[in-house]
Amino acid sequence: MGQNSSQAGRMTAPVLVIVVGGGCRGEIYSQYASIHPQRMKVVAVADPRKFARSKLQKQHKIEEENVFEDWQAVVERDKFADAVLICTPDRLHKEPAVAFAKKGYHVLLEKPMATTAEDCTAIVEACIQSGVMLSVGHVLRYDPVIHKIKELIDAGVIGDVIHIQHLEPVGFYHFAHSFVRGNWRNEAESSFALLAKSCHDIDLIHHWAGGRRCVKVSSFGSVSHFNKENKPAGAADRCLNCSVEKDCPYSACKIYLDSVKKGHTGWPVSVICPNSLPDIESVTEALKTGPYGRCVYECDNDVCSNQVVNMEFEGGVTAAFSMVAFTEEICKRKTTIHGSKGELSYNGHEIHVFNFLTQKSTKHTADYNTPRQFGMSGHGGADYCLIHAFISAVANNDPSLIRSGPEETLQSHLLVFEAERSRLESRVLHCGDTKQS
Repeated sequence: MGQNSSQAGRMTAPVLVIVVGGGCRGEIYSQYASIHPQRMKVVAVADPRKFARSKLQKQHKIEEENVFEDWQAVVERDKFADAVLICTPDRLHKEPAVAFAKKGYHVLLEKPMATTAEDCTAIVEACIQSGVMLSVGHVLRYDPVIHKIKELIDAGVIGDVIHIQHLEPVGFYHFAHSFVRGNWRNEAESSFALLAKSCHDIDLIHHWAGGRRCVKVSSFGSVSHFNKENKPAGAADRCLNCSVEKDCPYSACKIYLDSVKKGHTGWPVSVICPNSLPDIESVTEALKTGPYGRCVYECDNDVCSNQVVNMEFEGGVTAAFSMVAFTEEICKRKTTIHGSKGELSYNGHEIHVFNFLTQKSTKHTADYNTPRQFGMSGHGGADYCLIHAFISAVANNDPSLIRSGPEETLQSHLLVFEAERSRLESRVLHCGDTKQS
């Protein structure tokens, strides 16, 4: 972690944080306090769900008076911490982010920033006007190997960047879990898939392109396969009593029940029992009555299962992004960056750089040094690097440690909204052009 570790060494008192949203993401970031109590202390939690807030209260020995059902009750109090971790559902980001910023709290905000361009802009303006730091949860920026890509580009090893190709393979059962049955399945309840899942990726492409302004964008995508027309003959509305369940790769019995029978109680099983610890009994009950037991062909999902985005940046740099549900790999991004002097390829594990002059390939990796708890969070330890950088930035009053700060993150979010508008309007969009063509 280099600079971050040495910066952390100068800390004297722990950074005091409030967790708003005690679900999966809030709990993951909070683990930093258990590993490094001298650097971070969780002093309050706000969550409408008793099980979620009680779990964090117990883990971090939070005083009863600092356990809240509603974040607004926290803001009404005099400021009593340094920072807030906002891990609420996507549509509930803007109000707490603005309110806490105005109160003087530094903000770590889970991605996406918000579900409209106007709300994203309002958050950034509130943080800048209040003089507080904003770190958006683009955890891939903090993945040591992915960060190495940017370092190699900046070092000129492939010359000028000409074209970027980037793939996000979501994973067949991950997509079924999160975007067909789960919290991000329906745009009205959460947001469109490109924002919810792939704002990470558009942010990386924008970052690799050197922060150049995108001048033109086009996008195509749809809901493929997960609809009533593709429901197998004889299939039931729920997996537990379905006669063809054994032949369905998306069976909830396979994804959840078989996992818990093998002793796997982490993600995604942990998500489907929000009010209890997952075991065979609670998981069975959740599949009988909850959203995760539904047939994937009978859900109210309306977000794209596959989408492509083509971009042209200033100076003629082009990029092509693909997000697809139907993959073996779970979120192991694959990237090729074509430069004037070489080609850089990333396979989700390591980087290879081919030099056109020498016609030799060089392998690059990076160390993670991540505590085991964070390695289980689905981002290969990058979650740990993100919260480590944020806490170091707050402790040392050094926003340069934050790799996804307000202005650049806003620009990449606005590009996501433009790309989705291109898809909906079936046209090439000239970025910043609000007129219909």
